[in-house]
Amino acid sequence: MSKTQPPPLMPIFRSQAQGEILTQVMLSDEQLTISDLARSLNLPFPTVQREVARLVKAGILDDRRVGRARQLAANTDSPAYRPLRDLIMVAFGPRHVVADVFSRLDGLVELYIFGSWAARYQGEPGPPPQDIDVLVVGDVDRDDAFEAAEKAGRRLGREVNPTVVSAARWATAEQPFLAELRRRPLVTLVAVEAAG
Repeated sequence: MSKTQPPPLMPIFRSQAQGEILTQVMLSDEQLTISDLARSLNLPFPTVQREVARLVKAGILDDRRVGRARQLAANTDSPAYRPLRDLIMVAFGPRHVVADVFSRLDGLVELYIFGSWAARYQGEPGPPPQDIDVLVVGDVDRDDAFEAAEKAGRRLGREVNPTVVSAARWATAEQPFLAELRRRPLVTLVAVEAAG
């Protein structure tokens, strides 16, 4: 999906890049720089710089210079802050929140969002997703995975459904359900680095 097209989950944003930038800044506990954003989102620095300038000019983000860097934060005094943060949580929050909560699980090898949210995120048309389906790959305790799902669900305001599979089962994907998952849209949150 092109980064310059409006995002399918919330087409009110100018572009996917803008939505991702807002998500990183508005849902982060830390102040980020343009370089931080470009690196974490895998976007060209000039694209991030241009989008940030628009958002600062609109009063949605605040920036301050620290040496040569510009540190960014949400402008919490803006009347748009709370409703915009709520929209971002609905449209882009699952990637951020699920990665944050589930990546702490012992034994985690890979982590994906699948199902309707992943399909909408990757541009497939359809009804708005009502829940978030998460594939947890590794030697992860199921109780811990369901506890993480409850925590993520509370933060997102919607149900989060974990599916836990071993790395060996996922690698072979012999079961019809797992084979189908591999064919359908997956949003990768944690993945094994390919040996090079």
